[in-house]
Amino acid sequence: MGHKKFDLEERFVHLAANIALFCKELPSDFTGQYYGNQLLRSGGSAALNFGEVQRAYSVKDYCHKASLVLKELKESRVNLKILNKICYGSEKNRSKLLDEIEQLIKIIAAIIRSKTR
Repeated sequence: MGHKKFDLEERFVHLAANIALFCKELPSDFTGQYYGNQLLRSGGSAALNFGEVQRAYSVKDYCHKASLVLKELKESRVNLKILNKICYGSEKNRSKLLDEIEQLIKIIAAIIRSKTR
């Protein structure tokens, strides 16, 4: 079981790192800085909050912390969709990030559902 948690943690670490690299390449105008900063915060926060999920002391605490991760992932998804609409950042990288975020949203949502049954 611990191995799967590690794999999921690694995915969150990779996501946050890839978001940071993606944001580095955004135009430095107001729009690029605004959405880049928001994306850096939400993507990084999802990873950091996932670290907290692993140290939850009860099922209720676990679900609460996991729901924060879900919130940050969904914020990152919307941000990337906006960047997609305005063609900011590499299309290939946006697509990869969106795909990974979608997968992580499904995984975290399924974990929360399984804990609340």
